[in-house]
Amino acid sequence: MAYEKITPPANGEQITVNSDGSISVPNNPIIPRIVGDGIGPDISRAMDHVVNAAVKKVFGNSKSIVWFDVYAGDASVAKYGQDVWLPDDTIEAIKEFKVAIKGPLSTPVGGGIRSINVALRQILDLYACVRPVRWFTGVPAPVKEPQKLNVVIFRENTEDIYKGIEFKEGTKDAQDLIKHLKDRYGKDVNLDSGIGIKPISIQGTKRLVRMAIEYAIEKKRRMVTLVHKGNIMKFTEGAFRDWGYEVARDEFREHVVLETELWDNFGGKMPEGKILVNDRIADAMFQQLLLRPDEYDVIATPNLNGDYLSDACAAQVGGLGLVPGANIGRPYAVFEATHGTAPKYADKDVINPGSLILSAVMMLEHLGWDECAHLVIKGIEQTIGAKTVTYDLERQMEGATKVKCSEFAKLIAEKF
Repeated sequence: MAYEKITPPANGEQITVNSDGSISVPNNPIIPRIVGDGIGPDISRAMDHVVNAAVKKVFGNSKSIVWFDVYAGDASVAKYGQDVWLPDDTIEAIKEFKVAIKGPLSTPVGGGIRSINVALRQILDLYACVRPVRWFTGVPAPVKEPQKLNVVIFRENTEDIYKGIEFKEGTKDAQDLIKHLKDRYGKDVNLDSGIGIKPISIQGTKRLVRMAIEYAIEKKRRMVTLVHKGNIMKFTEGAFRDWGYEVARDEFREHVVLETELWDNFGGKMPEGKILVNDRIADAMFQQLLLRPDEYDVIATPNLNGDYLSDACAAQVGGLGLVPGANIGRPYAVFEATHGTAPKYADKDVINPGSLILSAVMMLEHLGWDECAHLVIKGIEQTIGAKTVTYDLERQMEGATKVKCSEFAKLIAEKF
């Protein structure tokens, strides 16, 4: 592969794709890394330190990650020129090496690309945004029992309103569409409206729900909940629910029990080793996750619902600083910090690197290096448990010791 302004490392190998769509990981995989804007360099250095230490501890010198720096956001503009927020080099590198990790990225205001994150998802067809949300003992939280929340959210990543199909109020396109809706379908829309279109497809729905159920089976989780607003949007979100149930029935019959079957066939008692598939209306689900979070496990939902739900769940366990994220398709996967760039803290070595480190944990699991992932989780648990934390947690924890971003990473690695 010929690149314009980057050169892959010579001492690593490509991840390859098997005939069944799974990946084959060499001992020294090359992983493209987008450091990110604002606090990105600080938290990326911290993540590197922790991940490299965990891999070294588990594998010695037999395996290692070979990082390959690629560019997006402000660093891309500096390297490639004005308005080049997401260069072809970066897209091609992720395609070639299959798995990447990124820090937070700025979204240009008033011009440039709509959103670098959305662009990456759509260009690479990273159709599932996966966010595990759990509480770490000792982290300050606004709810009384944060330990009850332990969910994994599978958010559809390429459709819904994030498709970006919209027409500005007063433009000819908007006026023509409003007229067409009136003349052809008898639907009245105020003439001074902006218009957006919300597509949800069979393909997009089924592949997302399929991934969620496969995850539940692999990780021995107990439930997959389809979250939708199908009581109002019957042919988009209601269809999402119906198509999700079709996947469960048609493809995973031996593994799942549907909620209606639970009562009709099993008297309300789950059979041993089966996964319950149910559904909830989106607004009711918000309340459920606050009042009865321990009743839910894996969640599959359209794009906008997933955006709200994942941030609301993160707030219950202390915020986005300790919540990871991944954008996963077939065969590409990009792991990311879930928070913003926080430019006022850039280069101050103070920010909490937990989100990016935990995203790297997801990456290690994706590579099949689970023992490394378990080590990192253990290190985070013990470091927070010892109340040696960055300023965002220290100011809320009685008797805590404030440490720098880099120091927090070193303390985690010392627990290995």
